[in-house]
Amino acid sequence: QVQLVESGGGLVQAGGSLRLSCADSGRTFSSYAMGWFRQAPGKEREFVAVISWTGDSTYYEDSVKGRFTISRDNAKNTVYLQMNSLKPDDTAVYYCAASRRKVVTATIADFGSWGQGTQVTVSS
Repeated sequence: QVQLVESGGGLVQAGGSLRLSCADSGRTFSSYAMGWFRQAPGKEREFVAVISWTGDSTYYEDSVKGRFTISRDNAKNTVYLQMNSLKPDDTAVYYCAASRRKVVTATIADFGSWGQGTQVTVSS
């Protein structure tokens, strides 16, 4: 069974950058699309970005376009989220997830495996 572990979260000032990593400690996830989601306190989990299993197709939520970049290294069983120009409303717990599909999707129900999350806090 796939086991996803996120890392790289932390506290950063507005305008700063962080890079999140998500590694599969179990099986290889190279055959799956991989996504990043986030959940702020008192709010529902929302889509952030997704990358196809081949790494040649990506899709982003409008609020992060031009600021965040998702990438993957299938040889290392790792997916990344580079976050630049961070804003206070980016503050949330960020989760990586493995899709049931090989193509890009922003639908939460398409993702069957989830990591434990990593906290990102952006101060004003």
